Amino acid sequence: MSRLKQRYLKDIVPAMGKEYGYKNVMAIPKLEKIVINIGLGEAIQNAKLLDNAADELGHITGQRPVITRAKKSIASFKLRKGMAIGCSVTLRGERMYEFLDRLVNTALPRVRDFRGLSTKSFDGRGNYTLGLRDQLIFPEIDYARVSKIKGMNICVVTTANTDDEARTLLRLFGMPFRN
Repeated sequence: MSRLKQRYLKDIVPAMGKEYGYKNVMAIPKLEKIVINIGLGEAIQNAKLLDNAADELGHITGQRPVITRAKKSIASFKLRKGMAIGCSVTLRGERMYEFLDRLVNTALPRVRDFRGLSTKSFDGRGNYTLGLRDQLIFPEIDYARVSKIKGMNICVVTTANTDDEARTLLRLFGMPFRN
């Protein structure tokens, strides 16, 4: 069992139950999944970029990414329906807790001029999304082999009903939010 999941079961569940007055343990919010997405519009001209991005995302998450394709054609972008334009990974279970642990404790402290995550990125239903500008903050990526710096979106989906509950849950997991 991962370190973060043990912390959730031993520390976070009692703290959330006490703070919000949950009568049932199953009503306490928990992490459902983490979705990591890399969108590459430049992959239209250069398909090798997408292969590199998928390989790097696989190294970061420990799981093979799915290639995402265009849903409809857009002539001004020279985009045709079915063209590969990105890749994504959905993490659940142990891999999800391991990734969140690595994100909070090793990757985010490596961001330049980091002052904390914004608390305005909640969607109103208890899910949190953050964008990263480069993949080099993850220690799994070899700096010498990177051809192009790519950003990524990380969406943390929780079972919380409100943003306040989700913010408390993620803060207890160790997410460094701004004050």
